[in-house]
Amino acid sequence: MYAIQVNQTGGPEVLEYVEVPAPTPTEDQVLVDVIVAGVNYIDTYYREGIYNAATPFVLGLEGTGRVVHDPKGEIAEGTMVAWDHAFGSYAEQVCVSRDRIVAVPDDFPPEVAGSMLLQGMTAHYLANGVYQLGEGASCLITAGAGGVGLILTQMAKALGATVYTVVSTDEKEQLSYEAGADQVFRYGEGLAEQVRRFNGGRGVDVVYDGVGKDTFNESLEVVRPRGTVALFGAASGPVPPMDPQLLNKHGSIFLTRPSLGAWTAQEGEFQMRAQAVVQAVTDGDVTFNVTASYPLEDAAQAHRDMHARKTTGSIVLRVREDN
Repeated sequence: MYAIQVNQTGGPEVLEYVEVPAPTPTEDQVLVDVIVAGVNYIDTYYREGIYNAATPFVLGLEGTGRVVHDPKGEIAEGTMVAWDHAFGSYAEQVCVSRDRIVAVPDDFPPEVAGSMLLQGMTAHYLANGVYQLGEGASCLITAGAGGVGLILTQMAKALGATVYTVVSTDEKEQLSYEAGADQVFRYGEGLAEQVRRFNGGRGVDVVYDGVGKDTFNESLEVVRPRGTVALFGAASGPVPPMDPQLLNKHGSIFLTRPSLGAWTAQEGEFQMRAQAVVQAVTDGDVTFNVTASYPLEDAAQAHRDMHARKTTGSIVLRVREDN
């Protein structure tokens, strides 16, 4: 089979489209023919070596496809499934842990199914876990027109929160407003002051920061005393080491570096969040904005475009046609 393999970590150029042996599932896995693979920032962390993986490895964590073989015979061949944590998903076939898949309707758009779980469940645990949003709550979302940002905006509005976002272009500003943002800002000095002017100088209850280094200091400034800063990503690079005394200086604020793995670790938690995402899409409460799809062999270009902030919403790799 063909896959995107990394022999040494580095930039997008290390992504190689090569032929590799097909995987064999264990008793705890099912083998799936991949139709669409999701492309996410966490993939770049593995590619760059920020997250460790023994080389050579096949990249990718998320996708959708049809079950080829279940060693236990519990899932019928041809069942359409989606998953969020199967290392090696940039490939024609992948082995997926049976406790990390969710069935999706046959008429579900594969581009949506292949990109909805990692970003959708991330947005779900941020709004319904890290900080429970509700009526009267306020939040600031960095990278407001990104995949997680657009989904989180919709979920936050559905819960009754006031949503402020940060974007970099006019096009992304429009997308953020269409997702339901109450006010959209641009990156730069004085961001915290601008946001505070819009909410009476109080500061927001929670900042959802997926950008990292470039926005972290503003995130600390904009949150209210005893509020929460959730640093869930590092699109601009990791945040440098900091003195915990800063949290006291800004009003005894809470800082967390959450991960999807930790927020789906309890028994039944993955299925709860995954089914919530599928249901929200089915009911039309959340719309996934899949703005670009690339052939599997063009994975390097997908990563280049994502790094250059040329993309909005979700992007995917087309692996095969669904017959």
